[in-house]
Amino acid sequence: MNLMGKFKLDRRTVLRGAGSIAIALPWLEIMGHDKVAHAAGTPAKRFLSVYQPGGTVLEKFWPSATDPTTSSILTPMAAHKAKLLVLKGLDMKCAVGEQHQAGIIGFLTGSKQTGSPKDYSSFASIDQVIATRLQKDAATKKPHGSLQFGVRWATGKSHGLLSPINSATFEDSAKLTPLPPRLDPQQIFNDLFGTLEPAMGGGTSAADARIARRKSVLDYVDKRYDALKNRLGMADRAKLDNHLTKLRDIESSLTTGVVATTICKAPNKVDTKGYNPTTGLQSGNAGEIIDQNSDAMIPVVGKFMMDMMVMAMACNLTSVGHFQWTDTEAKHTFPWLNLKDHHHFYQHDGGFQPVQCEQICKWYSEMHAYLLAGMDAVEVAPGVSLLDESVVFFGSELGHPPTHAKVSVPFMLAGGGGGLKGGRMLDFGGKAHNNLLVSILNLFGDTRTSYGHAEYNSGALSGITG
Repeated sequence: MNLMGKFKLDRRTVLRGAGSIAIALPWLEIMGHDKVAHAAGTPAKRFLSVYQPGGTVLEKFWPSATDPTTSSILTPMAAHKAKLLVLKGLDMKCAVGEQHQAGIIGFLTGSKQTGSPKDYSSFASIDQVIATRLQKDAATKKPHGSLQFGVRWATGKSHGLLSPINSATFEDSAKLTPLPPRLDPQQIFNDLFGTLEPAMGGGTSAADARIARRKSVLDYVDKRYDALKNRLGMADRAKLDNHLTKLRDIESSLTTGVVATTICKAPNKVDTKGYNPTTGLQSGNAGEIIDQNSDAMIPVVGKFMMDMMVMAMACNLTSVGHFQWTDTEAKHTFPWLNLKDHHHFYQHDGGFQPVQCEQICKWYSEMHAYLLAGMDAVEVAPGVSLLDESVVFFGSELGHPPTHAKVSVPFMLAGGGGGLKGGRMLDFGGKAHNNLLVSILNLFGDTRTSYGHAEYNSGALSGITG
């Protein structure tokens, strides 16, 4: 009997247990190859924007056209070059206002910023446009429409702590309310993953109840599986056996650390005692004491925040995120690089110092590589990673630091969502980056041909999908 010809499971099929709790099945051959998540023409499922301050050392950033990681600054991303697309020759023409802040406002909005503290953006940021699109569909709706994380905002007096003028994200509504990043890693962890951990100590709690309920569900699902397995081929039966074995492994670990699924788990918690995200040297106060302790924790805190962003997506808590390395003026130091002054000093205040700036930008590439590795390690289907279904957008508010020029801004895309094709560098010869924003929206099934201020639009960029 040809079971494959008469019986086909939908990829959304679940084994439904007691209390109507559902355990999703892994991808099986009987579901058909047309359901592979990153198939050509399938819209991207997740979006993550990553901001790094202060532009780059352009001559050390641009790689060759055929290998996107041949440059000095991008070498740390070599392991991910097949899924990395470097975009040269894109100018942020909309950023005609205040130096750094006009750039970060335009980064995801394509909007002009005139310099007035009350005039931030005329358009929503594309992350919020994507979030709105995904949240309208019950199949893609998540508990959090989007998440915004930030690391080390040490500038306090030039524009105010967490000032909207330092925000990259603006809500998709008539109000266009700025959405500053969350900065407290421990609070983020507790809010997002606290329920994935068992209760500490004795007694009955909500966490204990969840644990007991999941155990009863797994017992019930075993019985339902017996009815299904006879209709499966040998390969699918082996996959489902393995899936249920992993669920049983989860059951055995519930008393020491609850793991929601085989790909969803609370990230390793990091001790951030002594870290203050908003202390240190402030603009206009050159003699103020630098918070070296908090500065020294940036690499640890940054990796922790990235781990939480990846797991938030793996756990289906959100499909949209923004990750921001500091505010625009980047007034923190880099003691782990043996650099005593802050980033803004090496860009402007002490005269442009390309050797130190190259060192800093290369370190950011190491962090970008860490993020991509985390996303690529999460398998959402056989041979398909979280990164394969996603679009990651890396960028800055400047191109050339000493002049604040917003030409040839260092933009990159990573992933495979929407048919995005990496392994290359493309040169667009001075086009407005608004066209890139259009291209990103198109990867998510949005068919518009313009975004942000109209005068900076000429349509989607060619070649993004190969």
